[in-house]
Amino acid sequence: MAETYDLIVLGSGPGGYVAAIRASQLGLKTAIVERELLGGICLNWGCIPTKALLRSAEIFHYMQHAGDYGLAAEKISADLAAVVKRSRGVSKQLNQGVTHLMKKNKIAVHMGEGRLVAPGKLEVKGDKGTETLSAKHIIVATGARARDLPGTPADGKRMWTYRHAMTPPEMPTRLLVIGSGAIGIEFASFYNDMGADVTVVEMMDRIVPVEDADVSAFLEKSLKRQGMTILTGAGVSDLKAGDKGVTVKLKDKAGKVSDAEFSHVIVAIGIVPNTENVGLKELKVAMDDRGFLKTDAMCRTNIDGLWAIGDITAPPWLAHKASHEGVIAAEAIAQALGNKDVHPHAMDPRNIPGCTYCHPQVASVGLTEAKAKEAGYEVKAGTFPFIGNGKAIALGEAEGFIKTVFDAKTGELLGAHMVGAEVTELIQGYTVGKQLETTEAELMQTVFPHPTLSEMMHESVLAAYGRALHI
Repeated sequence: MAETYDLIVLGSGPGGYVAAIRASQLGLKTAIVERELLGGICLNWGCIPTKALLRSAEIFHYMQHAGDYGLAAEKISADLAAVVKRSRGVSKQLNQGVTHLMKKNKIAVHMGEGRLVAPGKLEVKGDKGTETLSAKHIIVATGARARDLPGTPADGKRMWTYRHAMTPPEMPTRLLVIGSGAIGIEFASFYNDMGADVTVVEMMDRIVPVEDADVSAFLEKSLKRQGMTILTGAGVSDLKAGDKGVTVKLKDKAGKVSDAEFSHVIVAIGIVPNTENVGLKELKVAMDDRGFLKTDAMCRTNIDGLWAIGDITAPPWLAHKASHEGVIAAEAIAQALGNKDVHPHAMDPRNIPGCTYCHPQVASVGLTEAKAKEAGYEVKAGTFPFIGNGKAIALGEAEGFIKTVFDAKTGELLGAHMVGAEVTELIQGYTVGKQLETTEAELMQTVFPHPTLSEMMHESVLAAYGRALHI
């Protein structure tokens, strides 16, 4: 007899486990199916352990510059194995936290490989054998994995994905990072701070290409000052991994090809959705050309009762986007099952912030200045530098800027873009503002505490209208 639920969630990443919790809060009998570790990639092999690594690198960086703060630190060294061990400990702690949340919310956990065998039916193969679960609704939250280079798959020895880079068998000496999105730049920053000679290759004409062009230019200059080699408009070919390293051909933006050798290579060229062996193709679930599932604003697929959230769907591929989609889907399912007290709302992708935890940090929300102009807006943009902020100078972090973009006709906040210390925390202020559909008037009239980095947010708004006070 198949065990029956109101909702089954396939995948327990930040989208899946949050969806399960919200569904349980709404009174739905809920189960979650996971093949590996509760918390998924983000908690175990992505966002969280990466930030733990970067924190260690940040502290190591400050120790090396103790003299800048009137301090002295001698015989400084880094123990990569200990840094990795701390990172894994952080992940383990949070994995245990998710396990507790499942018990607290009375969510049934089925460990094993899940496969859709019919609408509303899921087969799970695990240590206990094969079991069949059924539900009125199923959410697919199987996430994605790193994309390999054609013909040169990552092996964990010399060729790495982000997962290998988090538990390195040894410290790279000369590291090549292919791709300069958030993952590539974060690992480039980490290993550069840890002492590796780092080269970043990006096929686009600038690094972090989804960010505002001014942010990209500033970050590139900063990373080069830190000792990185940055090649944009460039490509790699003929990668050959051996016992002692990797040989490659590098093609620069002028078309010149040169031979190079590296101890290790990190491939960070995007992701592939985990759609295989889940039963999606057999059910004829609609996908785009790249294999990502198509959904409506409430996360429904084209199959009745089947929903999809997170990295298996359209971008942006971010943990917080997946979590929010999990809430949307759970509430829409509860509503479909007769709950009249829940009122799900679709999410506006323009209000999803993005953060990159390199050094300096990068954060943004909404349209870049270029994208706003392309969309037909008449734009007012303002920029304020960290060097004009007292708190930034006191922290010894006077590098960076904050940029805001407004619709000149209505004053609507269209986007905000930052590079500098702690901007991944500051960005949420603008995200709340965008969700509330704020204009420059409300932001100008808001009192920002002194001395804080947040004062630069205010000054950036004032600068867009020619009213900046401290530059």
